[in-house]
Amino acid sequence: MTTTQPTGRHAAPPGAEQLMTHREILEVLAGLLAALFTALISSTIVSTALPTIIGDLDGSQTQYAWVITTSLLATAASTPIWGKLSDLYNKKTLVQSAIVIFVVGSVIAGLAQNVPILLGARVVQGVGMGGLTALVVAIIGTIIPPRDRGRYSGYTGAVMAVAMAGGPVLGGVIADGLGWRWCFFVCVPLAVIALFLLQKTLHIETERKDGVSIDWLGATLLTAGVSVLLVWVSFAGKPTYYDWFSAESFGLVALGLVLLIATVFVESKAKSPIIPLPIVRERTTALAITASVAVGVGLFGATTFLGQYFQTARGHTPTEAGLLTIPMVFGMLVGTVGSGQLITRFGKWKGFVVVGAVLQMVGFLMLSTIDHETKTWLIGLMIAVLGLGTGMLMQNVVLAVQNTVSVHNIGASSSVVAFFRTFGGAIGVSVLGSVLATRVTDLTAQGFAKLGIDSHTPGGGGNLNLKALPAPVQDVIRASYGDATGRIFLIAAGVAVVTLIAVSFLPNKPLRTTIDLKPSVADEEYAKV
Repeated sequence: MTTTQPTGRHAAPPGAEQLMTHREILEVLAGLLAALFTALISSTIVSTALPTIIGDLDGSQTQYAWVITTSLLATAASTPIWGKLSDLYNKKTLVQSAIVIFVVGSVIAGLAQNVPILLGARVVQGVGMGGLTALVVAIIGTIIPPRDRGRYSGYTGAVMAVAMAGGPVLGGVIADGLGWRWCFFVCVPLAVIALFLLQKTLHIETERKDGVSIDWLGATLLTAGVSVLLVWVSFAGKPTYYDWFSAESFGLVALGLVLLIATVFVESKAKSPIIPLPIVRERTTALAITASVAVGVGLFGATTFLGQYFQTARGHTPTEAGLLTIPMVFGMLVGTVGSGQLITRFGKWKGFVVVGAVLQMVGFLMLSTIDHETKTWLIGLMIAVLGLGTGMLMQNVVLAVQNTVSVHNIGASSSVVAFFRTFGGAIGVSVLGSVLATRVTDLTAQGFAKLGIDSHTPGGGGNLNLKALPAPVQDVIRASYGDATGRIFLIAAGVAVVTLIAVSFLPNKPLRTTIDLKPSVADEEYAKV
């Protein structure tokens, strides 16, 4: 078992717990949030430029979805590993390593000359992102009590919102001006700043006992099982690959399930498991995992295609597409920061989570009605509602889990929730991308038939380089994408119902005022009074 505490003047004397001041916490957060901002801004920049990237590299709709899926897969598979490492080794060194890995992947992606190289680079980026996802949350959970964490979660949400708001716009400007490759290169100077701030402000010492080890076998089995299942959901149902009900599908599903069953067996026997099963079996964590999977499916799987809708279906430039997503980001900012401040003030959290789930479901239902002629202002209203609900959900579900575990398991528990959320996102991107591609193919064929064109477009949505096509053909494809997008939001709304059910059953435990589960001396004296 490890004990992690701030060093220097922040260190607590043996047997006591000493809380950091607000100013000291902000100094640490400056470096942490700079690191998180580096990864987020790069990801959101790329999301807006992705239609341009895939078009320039002559990619298809299937490859569009797979570029996103590979990054999410690597993030999901590596998050619990990073989380466990954070409970064993120095968190500062780990988070700096994650930044470097992310930058290396970004540089390779910027130099990619074809889709396969881009996919490999996205895997490297995902590994780095998995580290940042797990480590930033784990460090915050280590130094701030749950009762006060809502306040600082608001700061984290604000940084996320700024990155999500500025990234799409900046990505559009870069793609239109300097070229899409600079969307990857721009994160390098930001990473240097983040590393400098972390070196200066983050001082955490990790003490570990002899004999502590990492369950590499469990980590390998987990990664392999997740990878196999995501490969299956990414390519099943496409004529150029294999059907949902086929020998290939059966083989991949069977292999994936066997690997995951083996993971559970190994984790139950391991001395230091990657995913501690007692934590997963705890009611709050189990429900939070269920909710997080559904949130991931809806958030990553559906919103990923918003930028493509604005550009491919409506003909907007990348810059304009970035600007059009701002209402959703504004909603997330209000939902995250507002709920965080109110939770800290009143000590109540469940109501905000339930309302967030309702708003997310309503937002997806509204978006399920869009087509290629829907008014832009109406879409802005819809995605604002979606953003508000998502902002109230994401950080507060993690807060509920952190409130039930010891400080020694915060890294593992937080990363488990993040892992399942990202895993759900990868599934969502793959499945919804497949649904979109199939629907676009059908609608395109119908449109071409009206023009007297005999089309036998293969599954996958065809080539996305629309500029090389005649104007009438472009019009058919744009209308097809616009009319097909509503269907994926309808599916996301159905998944959002699962989120609502899961959060409704979360135990409404009061937020503790101490960092660890054991009450502080001050709390014991207060209880006597």
